[in-house]
Amino acid sequence: MRLIEKVWFENHKAKWWLVPLLFPLSVLFFLLSSIRRVAFALGLFKSYSVSKPVIVVGNIGVGGNGKTPVVIYLVELAKKFGFKPGVISRGYGGKAENYPYVLSNQSTTEQAGDEPILIFKRCDVPVVVGSDRVANAKELTALGCDIIISDDGLQHYRLQRDVELIVVDGKRLFGNGLLLPAGPLRERTSRLKSADLIIFNGECETREKSSLLMTLSATKLRHLKTGKEINLSDFLENNVEVNAIAGIGSPQRFFDTLQNIGFQLATQKGFVDHKDFTPNDFNQFKDDLPLLMTEKDAVKCHKFVQENWWYLPVDAQFSEQDEKLLLQSLKQLAP
Repeated sequence: MRLIEKVWFENHKAKWWLVPLLFPLSVLFFLLSSIRRVAFALGLFKSYSVSKPVIVVGNIGVGGNGKTPVVIYLVELAKKFGFKPGVISRGYGGKAENYPYVLSNQSTTEQAGDEPILIFKRCDVPVVVGSDRVANAKELTALGCDIIISDDGLQHYRLQRDVELIVVDGKRLFGNGLLLPAGPLRERTSRLKSADLIIFNGECETREKSSLLMTLSATKLRHLKTGKEINLSDFLENNVEVNAIAGIGSPQRFFDTLQNIGFQLATQKGFVDHKDFTPNDFNQFKDDLPLLMTEKDAVKCHKFVQENWWYLPVDAQFSEQDEKLLLQSLKQLAP
């Protein structure tokens, strides 16, 4: 974990000099972001609506809070309700030949980024990436989608939205509560009040009763090279000790998940979010133990995959009551 993240989330002693140094920049960030938001609210900056309803799944902080599992869950829920959903994303880390970029079976993480590839493979729905989310949404409507789900983009006020869902990491919450760069927040916590639904990824003591609780469940491992699935219980019979890597917003969350399942971690290595892996990143791992990774990491490792590499797909789970609230959000968008 980078030093700045330790200051944000772990109360590292470097906070005593780093936060005062960065705080003036946080004040500037607050002023500029506030002016920008007010300008959109007053119509000084133009925002655009598209012909189909838009659901934004975002957060008020940096790093992975669990947005992608929520997006996948919403896509599948929309399908059950009869919608033809599509997903738009910034495509962080990707450099496509042109934008808006429509994903295909030949798309790579170098073109589209890791999360869009993951969503495309899991959901089998149109996915479009690019910095212009308005153009992305219009592209999806042209492809026949009748509901647009935006993976992130809460602060992209140029695109009008019908429903806002804010995802909060139940473990890390809001860090030290400060705005960037002294803290991890893009917007103040008061922004939560304007969201249609707040989803906590994991239980926490400060969770409001009106919020939704999401848990991530895993029952199988998937072989990275062949795609073969195996039940966790069957895998654990022969492989209790494993190596593990994670290049996500909170690598420790993945390592904790593996240990809670019953794995013993011989070696664990965390990388920065959206890490662009190379073969050299795996030199420390011998193939005598299975190497486990997240699904998000797996989509970037197929070019140099080894025989004993596996990834852990996770699925969002909600209570029956919370699922009804999500379904109501979809139903109100039906024509």
